[in-house]
Amino acid sequence: MTTELGFPPVHADPLAPAKLGPISLRNRVIKAATFEGLTPKGLVTDELIEFHRRPAAGGVGMTTVAYCAVSYEGRTSPAQIYWRDEAMPGLRKLTDAIHDEGAAVSAQIGHAGPVAGSKYLGTPALGPSRAFRMTTQNFSKPASTADITRIVEAHADAARRAIETGFDAVELHFGHNYLVSSFLSPRVNKRKDDYGGSLKNRARFAREVARAVRDAVGDRIAILAKLNMDDGVPGGFWVDEAIQVAQWLEQDGSLDALELTAGSSLLNPMYLFKGDAPLRDFAAVMPQPTKLGIQLVGKHFLKEYPYKDAYLLDDARQIREAVKMPLVLLGGITGRETMDLAMREGFQFVAVARALLREPDLVNRISADTHSPGLCNHNNKCMTAIYGGTHCVLRPR
Repeated sequence: MTTELGFPPVHADPLAPAKLGPISLRNRVIKAATFEGLTPKGLVTDELIEFHRRPAAGGVGMTTVAYCAVSYEGRTSPAQIYWRDEAMPGLRKLTDAIHDEGAAVSAQIGHAGPVAGSKYLGTPALGPSRAFRMTTQNFSKPASTADITRIVEAHADAARRAIETGFDAVELHFGHNYLVSSFLSPRVNKRKDDYGGSLKNRARFAREVARAVRDAVGDRIAILAKLNMDDGVPGGFWVDEAIQVAQWLEQDGSLDALELTAGSSLLNPMYLFKGDAPLRDFAAVMPQPTKLGIQLVGKHFLKEYPYKDAYLLDDARQIREAVKMPLVLLGGITGRETMDLAMREGFQFVAVARALLREPDLVNRISADTHSPGLCNHNNKCMTAIYGGTHCVLRPR
């Protein structure tokens, strides 16, 4: 049941079944994409399957596999999956395991662009413009129009492969200054061609990717996009432009839902997470000279922001007011109270990340006891765990 605008009713139950495009979910709770650090050879492992099986068994409506790059050079490190024949059997094994637990499964697909691990991959990091990258101490290469065309088609091919391997949905990565997001940002995109300058031009790449994916898969799977609302840097992509891009994507009819996010993996990564920046923990797992760099200047790159539950809601309200399409609220969703808040605010789904690392069975637990509080304290030490398998440091592995 929905209102005439397509919003859930004021008292919609986040744990009741819901439709997402062409698929049905057993509830409105989605495990957000969190890089798992469990694919050392860029292939599915039993550990990766178990990582997603636990929240599926714990009651989520859908879990999201991150990050499945659309091309070899589109990864942030060699230890990431990219879509190729060799990866297909493992991905099918993963989706079968999730379906056996009664949940749906989505693949986050995208191209890392200027965030890519070019030094480790031996390929240039593509971006809208040439720019120095603080994270890797080298320059990104401007993407040619041929690169753009190739990467648009690579997204479509990845979506086709997602269907072949049993995924119920794909999530297009339009956030965090990965490639598509970097084109949206006036701070990063200095192009003078049809992909730079005006917002309409900067949004062209995103719209082309979404359209190509829709044309490739039709209504066989659901299509979401993870869209930045605020890069968290002066002169970057901000809510006023995000509203317009969301409206264009809605008009194009290429998406079933938008998940709203913030921050820049390129320029300001902590802006997404809020709370303490675990500098000592990052330094402890980094090789030299990165370790020394974090010790000396890490506080200028990994900034701290006050944490509160549902911390992206204020910006997300602006998007909710401007479009009718289904929206997913991300950021500080820790239990039933914040899930109910999202429903009252007109969001169709919630995306949960760190709280499910702490408690994979969170959904089943709050289903049994509505007033049971979540245990996640948002200490952010889980961020440093991605280098040896993402996990909550307060939970025995």
